[in-house]
Amino acid sequence: MESVLALTLADQATLGRIASLGFQSDEPNVVLPRILGELITHFNASAGTISLLNPDTGRLEIETQIGLPADYREVALRLGQGVTGWAAFHARAQLVTDVSRDLRYVRIRPTTATEMAVPMEDHGQVIGVICIDHDTVDRFTHSDLALLVRFTAEATAVLQRLWQIGHLKAKARQLETLITTGKSLVAKLEPQALFDSLTRDARQVVAARACALYLYNPASITLRCASLTSVVATPLPPGDMPLDSCAFAAVVHTRRAVSFANIRTPDYFDLVDLPGDPALISVLATPLLYEGEVLGVLAVFTERLHRFDNDEKRLLAALASLGAVALQNSRLYTRVFQSEDSLRKNERLTTLGLLAAEIAHEIRNPLTVLKLLHGGLGVDFAPDDPRRTDMRVIGEKLDQLEAIVTRVLNFAKAPNSLHTRCPLQEIIEDTLVLLRLKLAQSKIDLRFEPPLRPLVVEGQQGQLQQVLLNLIINSMQAMPDGGTITLTLDAQLRASGPVAVVELSDTGTGIPDNIRDRIFDSFLSGRPGGTGLGLAIAKRVLNSHYGDLTLVTSSPAGTTMRLTLPLA
Repeated sequence: MESVLALTLADQATLGRIASLGFQSDEPNVVLPRILGELITHFNASAGTISLLNPDTGRLEIETQIGLPADYREVALRLGQGVTGWAAFHARAQLVTDVSRDLRYVRIRPTTATEMAVPMEDHGQVIGVICIDHDTVDRFTHSDLALLVRFTAEATAVLQRLWQIGHLKAKARQLETLITTGKSLVAKLEPQALFDSLTRDARQVVAARACALYLYNPASITLRCASLTSVVATPLPPGDMPLDSCAFAAVVHTRRAVSFANIRTPDYFDLVDLPGDPALISVLATPLLYEGEVLGVLAVFTERLHRFDNDEKRLLAALASLGAVALQNSRLYTRVFQSEDSLRKNERLTTLGLLAAEIAHEIRNPLTVLKLLHGGLGVDFAPDDPRRTDMRVIGEKLDQLEAIVTRVLNFAKAPNSLHTRCPLQEIIEDTLVLLRLKLAQSKIDLRFEPPLRPLVVEGQQGQLQQVLLNLIINSMQAMPDGGTITLTLDAQLRASGPVAVVELSDTGTGIPDNIRDRIFDSFLSGRPGGTGLGLAIAKRVLNSHYGDLTLVTSSPAGTTMRLTLPLA
């Protein structure tokens, strides 16, 4: 029909107006009524509808209409049902000159006598149908039908452009939301705040009714709902749920996204992990994966039958990936704090040991004098004199005190057997790994300049790492608003032999002038809550390794500390 159709000036004008409508608005619900109005005017029709195919239900639903009665009921036609459904199913335009003689016709308007129905096709796929009605029998001709086919093709092209524009806008919004969500998730280190933020953002991005986050425990093989965000208040599924009783077991086992079209069917009644909201129907669930390990499941729920497309699956997968990384960061950050607490406890124990050693050392000198004086008295009492027993007991107690002091001093010494050859660069790099999350949260840029060749020292790796941790944490505390820490490692030849030199510089506030000369004294601190033991212990540790810790420079522009250790 279209190949032999010659357009009149009026036809061309209508075709041009339909095409131009696509540039007057980006909203299909604004443009489609105007297109239908042009068609009804051109054909002098009584009524008309534009029905679009719902991909979730597979039915034709009226998107816009003109001329239908005010009390008409919404009609969703199956493919093949009615003249409209027939045109969609067979992808062929249809002219019914007298609907009263056509058994296919589904009557919506009591006065309709003639109808034209033309499918809207995009690359061979029917996406909808345009119907034009008249109240007079034989009102439309095959030429009218051919012309409507031409107009429908243009209307379909306009609709496709509008959908593409809408799709691109939605993609832009989703990308912007994804970036914002990523920044927000990375900044959250408290687990529950992270879980709630992830479910809230996922629900909004996917435009779902609800979103839930389940944590997987591989030790007990259970799922636990950690967060649920919904448009209505909905209680969380209870406690730790056995995986084999959960709908999302398939997600954990396959490590892939799984969707369920309708969880309101009896097949899902016994599954314990589904929320209790009866309005939830379709579900898309995707795993939170980190280096191949399943950390949990992120699930979105819709309140209508919905077929999740590839874009929605990719979007939820991206959110789940961000959530997995953020969750792993949160767990690592918790471990760092636990390690830091452990180091602080070790520091206090080390301090007690050093104090005990100092006290024992100070006691030993007067104790030696007492023993010498006692032994040199030369007092010899008669066998039956009680003072003879007193002198013996005094001697025994002096020997006992000396043994106690000796044991304390021997215990305080670091056994040489614990000293090993340690690559200094590895000790520094391991320390930086422990602190990387704390540095990132504090907005501190740490720069490490490794040497050209490995530098090996002999000592206790744990003690040396504790010294570095203490110094870096001190620098971080001097930069509450962020800054830069620079670490350099090099070798120098000194009179005593080759040494490794580590310099640590920060851009902090510096050490106050009034304590700068006494920073290595015990119990001296320049900040509230400080013990004043960190630098004193660090210096003692390095001295025990035949090295040293010194202050190079300090000013309001920053501080530089220098560590030296003999090379092995």
